[in-house]
Amino acid sequence: MWISLFREFIADLGKQKLRSFLTLVAIAWGTLSVVLLLAFGRGLGNSMMEGMLGAGNQVIVIYGGQTTLNYEGLGVGRTIRFTEEDVELLNTGVQGIEHSSPQYGRWGVRLQVGDEITNTFMEGVNPDFEIMRTMYPAAGGRFINEKDVDEQRRVLFLGDEIAERLFKGESPIGGQVLLDGMPFTVVGVMKPKMQTSMNNGPDANRAIIPHSTFKNIYGNRNVGSMLIRPSNPALQEQIKTNITSLMASKYKFDPADEQAMPMWDFIEMEEMNQKIATGLELFLFVIGFFTLMIAGVGVANIMFVVVKERTKEIGIKLAVGARKIHIIIQFVFESLFISFLGGFIGLAISSGIVFAILSMDLSGGAGDFLGRPEISQSAVIVTISVLALIGLIAGIFPAIKASKVDPVESLRYE
Repeated sequence: MWISLFREFIADLGKQKLRSFLTLVAIAWGTLSVVLLLAFGRGLGNSMMEGMLGAGNQVIVIYGGQTTLNYEGLGVGRTIRFTEEDVELLNTGVQGIEHSSPQYGRWGVRLQVGDEITNTFMEGVNPDFEIMRTMYPAAGGRFINEKDVDEQRRVLFLGDEIAERLFKGESPIGGQVLLDGMPFTVVGVMKPKMQTSMNNGPDANRAIIPHSTFKNIYGNRNVGSMLIRPSNPALQEQIKTNITSLMASKYKFDPADEQAMPMWDFIEMEEMNQKIATGLELFLFVIGFFTLMIAGVGVANIMFVVVKERTKEIGIKLAVGARKIHIIIQFVFESLFISFLGGFIGLAISSGIVFAILSMDLSGGAGDFLGRPEISQSAVIVTISVLALIGLIAGIFPAIKASKVDPVESLRYE
């Protein structure tokens, strides 16, 4: 039966070569549009997420602020500032914190290697900062460690761009840098990363030293901020509530006063970015879907022409005992075959385009932001499902019309 259907289908295509070719091209073009739009949408969404994670991975940054509400007789306008001891207090007093770090900051720090001099923003932190801020070292180097902190070592971790400016292509690892006139040893350089969210400039231009060394040199009493990362993102809201309650109790401010202790929540940003990326993929899919639906009109058109041209043949089949369901199956099969054949061609071409783009070096500028297109399994499944829907809709109505042909009248049809 299926062999017979296939033979009849090939014969029909042979009779309508131009129309069949144009229909296949339309289906292939529609499939190409859907797949490429979804691939580039996924790539853009991934790059947005990567850029956000470049600034912080599931981190909550806690700043000292200024009170805006009266609390227990204390007026507004009081300054809230935190210390290293508060970081330890959070670790012991709030359940669910996996990583934490004090964060000191200083603008205008002078770095010098030989005759090369530059100024940058420097931070004093602990080893957990590496994971929380995704500042991973390139091969051959490392981030600061606990021993560096305990011994107040004068070691330095550099962003990749500032390291390139200072050392001019030479290996910075083990090299000496004068930091505000004091000698520091470079222990690591950050791997290049994409970063779309930042404060005090990009990490590529940043210098990092142990927080104990920072405090010893500059004598800061208060930290610029505190960084914490929950062991489970689901604990985010509970941890933030507990942190607010603990700090409000210690520093005497209203827990509802958000300006007293502002927080920058990367977990919320990640969820928002994920929603934006999903919405973008959906929008691009809708555009591609309607392009493919237009191609489906061509499939329906050719099927109606086939029914018209085979009216006498259909009448004979019905007259000799063929059931209507057999007629319907025959034309639905032909419609689905056209849809899937055109879809396969479109999918093959789009895969080739994506492969070609991935093999090219598009790093830097817009290439970094657009990301790397990705044909996901879900995109293929969705596309095949749409093709099946189009083939079914485009074939079912001509098929029903064919099944209702009157055998007697069809024999008179010319």
